[in-house]
Amino acid sequence: MRFSTIGFGALMLASTAPAMAQDETAPAPAITINGSATVVSDYKFRGISQTDGNFAVQGGITISHASGFYIGTWGSSIDDYVTAHGSAHQELDLIAGFKKTFGGATFDVGAVYYVYPGTRAAGDPSSSDFIEPYASISYALGPVTAKGTVNYAPKQKALALDQIGPKNDNVYIAGDLSGAIPNTPIGLTAHLGHTFGPSWLAIGKEYTDWSLGATYTYKALTFGVSYVDTDGDFITPTGKNASKGGVLGSIGVSF
Repeated sequence: MRFSTIGFGALMLASTAPAMAQDETAPAPAITINGSATVVSDYKFRGISQTDGNFAVQGGITISHASGFYIGTWGSSIDDYVTAHGSAHQELDLIAGFKKTFGGATFDVGAVYYVYPGTRAAGDPSSSDFIEPYASISYALGPVTAKGTVNYAPKQKALALDQIGPKNDNVYIAGDLSGAIPNTPIGLTAHLGHTFGPSWLAIGKEYTDWSLGATYTYKALTFGVSYVDTDGDFITPTGKNASKGGVLGSIGVSF
């Protein structure tokens, strides 16, 4: 459910490269369009595999206005255990928000609506789609950017522990560090997050996830590797522990 730890982070670092190469005297366009396509060895959302430890194909596009408003969409292949009755094979995120920099701080507020196409048949009381507003603030400290994020999903049926019973809500807080090694195409990332439960997103209880990663950018391509782990347990129908730590890899292109 959402961006993979290395796929999205790597491409965000890569997407800054073309902008830096632009003529500084040229006026900034009112509307910009950015996109990405990535293959990841495992799609992990907040440390939990969404693909049962298998590869995922992902892609997204964002349209931004000079005022700070933006809209976008992002999608990924997933395993069928992600949703209520095990019929999903795709995740589609619909995103809208506002992002602005004041001084050295960048504020970002918005919401993501998670859609799992074809998962609800007529008369089915379950629900898999849900909305999650978010807010973040980031600040550049030399070559390093520090970011804090709060996500709050209000009470919804999709967040019930069995996605059928009483509605639940969910809170996720996270801190991230990212930066590029000067005069190199190498970027480094660190992440620490905590999910408060109980809810479907919290795998029934609260848990913590963390990761360390590195990226290498060559023109529009970005190669990523990271270690992702949690202190939770989520056993999939195949008997795998989707929350178990492991090394992930990715190859992505941004445009």
